[in-house]
Amino acid sequence: MYRENYELWSSNEFFDSQTRAEVMSLKDEKEIEDRFYKNIEFGTGGMRGISGAGTNRINLYTVGRATLGLANYLISEYDNCKEAGVVIAYDTRHESRGLAERAAAVLTGMGIRVYIFDKAVPTPELSFAIKQLKCAAGIVITASHNPKEYNGYKVYDSNGCQLVPDQAKAVTKYINMIDDICDVDFCGNSSLISYIDMTENFVDTVCAEGVLSDEHAKKELKIVYTPIHGTGNIPVRKALEKSGFSKLYIVAEQEKPDGDFKTVRTPNPEDKAALSMGVELAKKEDADIVIGTDPDCDRVGVAVKTINGYEFLTGNQIGALLTEYIIDNSNMSGVKNPTVLKTVVSSELGADIAKAHGLKVISTLTGFKFIGEKITQFNECGDYTFVFGYEESYGYLKGDYVCDKDGVVSCLLICEMAALYKSQGMTLMDRLESIYQKYGYYYDSQENFTFIGKDGVEKMSSMMSALRSGSAHIDGVKKVIDYSKPVKCEENFGVLPTSNVLKFVYEDSSWVAVRPSGTEPK
Repeated sequence: MYRENYELWSSNEFFDSQTRAEVMSLKDEKEIEDRFYKNIEFGTGGMRGISGAGTNRINLYTVGRATLGLANYLISEYDNCKEAGVVIAYDTRHESRGLAERAAAVLTGMGIRVYIFDKAVPTPELSFAIKQLKCAAGIVITASHNPKEYNGYKVYDSNGCQLVPDQAKAVTKYINMIDDICDVDFCGNSSLISYIDMTENFVDTVCAEGVLSDEHAKKELKIVYTPIHGTGNIPVRKALEKSGFSKLYIVAEQEKPDGDFKTVRTPNPEDKAALSMGVELAKKEDADIVIGTDPDCDRVGVAVKTINGYEFLTGNQIGALLTEYIIDNSNMSGVKNPTVLKTVVSSELGADIAKAHGLKVISTLTGFKFIGEKITQFNECGDYTFVFGYEESYGYLKGDYVCDKDGVVSCLLICEMAALYKSQGMTLMDRLESIYQKYGYYYDSQENFTFIGKDGVEKMSSMMSALRSGSAHIDGVKKVIDYSKPVKCEENFGVLPTSNVLKFVYEDSSWVAVRPSGTEPK
């Protein structure tokens, strides 16, 4: 089957000459198989994969096919989708703008109005735009924190929330109806396209989520920020400056967009090496804190000046600190059932802090889309009030102006925390120590293992099967939670959607979770 796809892509003039030349240049049979043995899958994370020619790659044709499926889904399911339209955003990767314009062409060719950003913007700004413009859906072309070889395609619903499993399954059905990729019309209708700029409105809304009123404390904090060549440069700087932070130093070598991400091994703020240039600048300027955002600016990494040099915080530690900071500095009187949302693979420290303050805590499946789904449910039912959401992979949100994690508001709140505690003679690490002394000491660590290609997918599948069958024995486990089966959710929200996650819980309540990534070969 993969050979038939290979022959089609190498010879059919439907594909542009550059694509055909790339396919014909392939010599390694394993690579040919990996590129063409299947269509790149559309799941709850949309599509993400290596850029290049082939049915199992991100390119103009696979993005076109997915967009036609999405268009057919919207037309079938939403009466006014053509008038309401779709917002399209993109990050700073080399091909992102072109892929966004291809998606726009397919949608407008089907008579659907399109709003496309006039420049690369953070992914949360897409969610914001959908809600502001009251659109039927949104698309963002991004591979988030993945290496430079990757790109991706994520779809958001009319609430500004990334598609959850039932929605993604419905869209996938329409995509799979497209048997012949050569049937996709890329001509489009330019009269249905509007270019938009919502950065000022977005930044103003983010600034309204700030809780620190001590202007002197803000002015005294020295911040180093790096956008790691991504979309955060303008909105993060604007948000910090508008909020009163004046001692802001930018890593010049990582300030401008660069799809090659030449200064880092990977543009992921979870990787300490990605913030190394920021730390060097911080040493030079004697800065209090280093913050860095990934290419689509929905994740934030942090390093803090201490007596031992600059120390890095994990995503769970940041989540716990922000939980305490937001609750301590917010007026909860009269708030109906204030609630913190987290994922099942995130630390319980933030949850314990919230519960100690009388807040409710609900855990969702891995992926901020499930936190976004709960925010939408809260807004619809009115029985709960969203206060804060976090996940261990450096994603956080305060406010419901978006339904996704937001690196811009996260940077603002992290700097507010650092400023407040500095005015009290503490660093964020000192504050974390006080939290540990009050709630107990928590340790968290993440290990990533990479499995490339078709063989890698099969290897990960066999590993999960072995863990589920018990043939891979783990000592000391009290219980195993298998999220591929129905698991009851907290409060009155029924059962969680199924997911390929296993959680092994020990006698002392510590745990290990195992999860194949839905967006990377890990």
